[in-house]
Amino acid sequence: MSTYVMSLAGLDPSGGAGLLADIKTFEAHRLHGLGVCTALTAQTDSEFLGVEWLTADKIIAQALPLLEKFPVAYCKVGIVSHPAVLAEVFPALRKIAPGLQFILDPVLKASAGYVFHSAISRQWEAVLPYLRLLTPNFEEVIAMSGEPHGEKAAQHLARHCAVLLKGGHRMDRKGWDILYDGDARIDFGPHSDDVFPKHGSGCVLSAAITALLAKGLLLEDACREGKAYTYRYLQSSPSLLGWHGMQNALQNSSDFGHHLTCSIKQKGQQ
Repeated sequence: MSTYVMSLAGLDPSGGAGLLADIKTFEAHRLHGLGVCTALTAQTDSEFLGVEWLTADKIIAQALPLLEKFPVAYCKVGIVSHPAVLAEVFPALRKIAPGLQFILDPVLKASAGYVFHSAISRQWEAVLPYLRLLTPNFEEVIAMSGEPHGEKAAQHLARHCAVLLKGGHRMDRKGWDILYDGDARIDFGPHSDDVFPKHGSGCVLSAAITALLAKGLLLEDACREGKAYTYRYLQSSPSLLGWHGMQNALQNSSDFGHHLTCSIKQKGQQ
């Protein structure tokens, strides 16, 4: 198991989504997060104002020195200007790290409504075979496949790579996610409705799954545990921005306080 994991994603100044959210998620899983910027955005947690895209060459230039130095096995991918960019980036990175596994969260539009691009299904076909996992919601899987029904669209894309179809945007069975991996279908139910909406929750889920794969979990287990982590993140704050790894942080703080108290008592007894 490598303790290094990479993100190729956009820089969201609010820290709730994209590159910063990925790094926070990686570190909450006790992994070293390496970040490569694919876009500079102007946004808050509730408003998207604009984006400046980085070219494939600039993305590759950031990633190669990291891959040459650190043993990275898994890489989460977020927004890019067009799938053609990934068709250049993926093979270039694989030359340096032949076994590098990509997990793509295909963000086609911001939660505030800004549309990043409208690539058609055949433009994704060159990218999908590089992926270990694709994590679209219902709107995204339909746009990427050209199929009008979400589950059939996911099955169509699953011919190329594993697909975790997120259920947050579906009208029926809301919150149910479905993993299509080869001939297998695994359903993951919602933990509870007692959560608060979060800016960037899809980024957090895909980053958590990436981290768990890097830690050695099988895909089904990584998706299940990633969903559980995201659920805790959604519970962490009533605002659109959440807290990462708070349970671990509080536990560590409690342990430290207990240890310090015991040490003081022991010194007083000497």
